[in-house]
Amino acid sequence: MDKNTMRLNVDHLLIQALQEDITSEDVSTNAVMPSYQYGQVQLICKEDGIIAGLEVFERVFYLLDENMEVKFYVKDGDSVKDGQLLAEVSGDVRVLLSGERTALNYLQRMSGIATYTNRVASYLKGSKTKLLDTRKTTPNMRVFEKYAVRVGGGNNHRYNLSDGVMLKDNHIAAAGSITNAVKMAKDYASFVRKIEVEVENLEQVKEAVEAGADIIMLDNMSVENMKKAIEIIDGRAETECSGNVTKENIEKLTALGVDYISSGALTHSAPILDLSLKNLQVK
Repeated sequence: MDKNTMRLNVDHLLIQALQEDITSEDVSTNAVMPSYQYGQVQLICKEDGIIAGLEVFERVFYLLDENMEVKFYVKDGDSVKDGQLLAEVSGDVRVLLSGERTALNYLQRMSGIATYTNRVASYLKGSKTKLLDTRKTTPNMRVFEKYAVRVGGGNNHRYNLSDGVMLKDNHIAAAGSITNAVKMAKDYASFVRKIEVEVENLEQVKEAVEAGADIIMLDNMSVENMKKAIEIIDGRAETECSGNVTKENIEKLTALGVDYISSGALTHSAPILDLSLKNLQVK
């Protein structure tokens, strides 16, 4: 993440996370370390994966004390191994102890998403299909989770509701039809925004194409119907498939030539990557 993104969109979230963990004081740390002592601790990887979120990890300590020093031996996107030394954090022992859990929570979560995304993205290698995330993110974690998807080799769908037009089933129901919904979106939204329409059957595919949708999302359709839908679309709109995307069926989906596959599981179902701060030395 660049410095402006960090300062404007990340710092306040990190501070809130720290405030959640330290409502008045860190009683345990203040009990065993009542005054300043210089120390160093090691960031150790405890399972194989893809690391992501190192700058966020570092920033947690800097927000507590700008004199903290973090020396990294890897960078975001690197493959890491069980037992590998990833970084060393040095400075006030009280900050090391108080910031440890918050820093690790972000790093483990982001690295888990990057690892899972990297695994799914590997199934798309050799195809033209791009892997997308969704808005199914943890509240107040979207900036971190969508960044982790990119580190893992995936791509970001729209960031939020202000970022693009996606007409889903309830939007279509509110407008009365796909045709009405697309027309209203074109009249309202800026011309620079693409209009995506979610469809569930072949009749809706035909209507979306005729209405002038830029992207057509084939939602929870069978592979057979997706194939027919792509033939109907015939290059007049980009195609995205979503719903029940698994390792077992992803090869069939890419064989269809769909432009995008979106998966909420990248962010809502990825397990954390096990990491630990160990071997604290007080000097």
